[in-house]
Amino acid sequence: MSDTTATEPRVPVTYWIVAIASILWNAFGAYDYLMTRMRNFDYLKMAGDPRTLLAWIDSFPLWAQILWPVGVWFSVIGSLLLLIRSRFAPTAFLVSLIGALGSFGYQFGASNIPAALDTTANKVIPLVIVALIVFFWWYAKRAVARGWLS
Repeated sequence: MSDTTATEPRVPVTYWIVAIASILWNAFGAYDYLMTRMRNFDYLKMAGDPRTLLAWIDSFPLWAQILWPVGVWFSVIGSLLLLIRSRFAPTAFLVSLIGALGSFGYQFGASNIPAALDTTANKVIPLVIVALIVFFWWYAKRAVARGWLS
């Protein structure tokens, strides 16, 4: 009698590198979100006057305030799902992408951006974040297609 059990495809080392890089990157995003929401003035001083920054964030409409944590936490979830090799990782990254695009879309369109935050770096960083979410989403979809996630 022959063994008819299918063997799972071998996951390359690069998969684990991407998965670990993903969790490290998104852990920083979670830390940034928590420090901002906890109103940690020492942390927020890096971006300028914490009171001005928080007043600006507090002025966001409710939908933008909801989409921000959706973008952050679904990226963390997507990263964790990559680490446990779950086929739901692409979905989590897609939800994160929607949250990030909505949140950053509001921020880019806002006319009341504090001068200290109206810098080239603060315009580029959201683009880098979105690009990385797109990359992690694409990579997770590719991993599902190759049978690395189940």
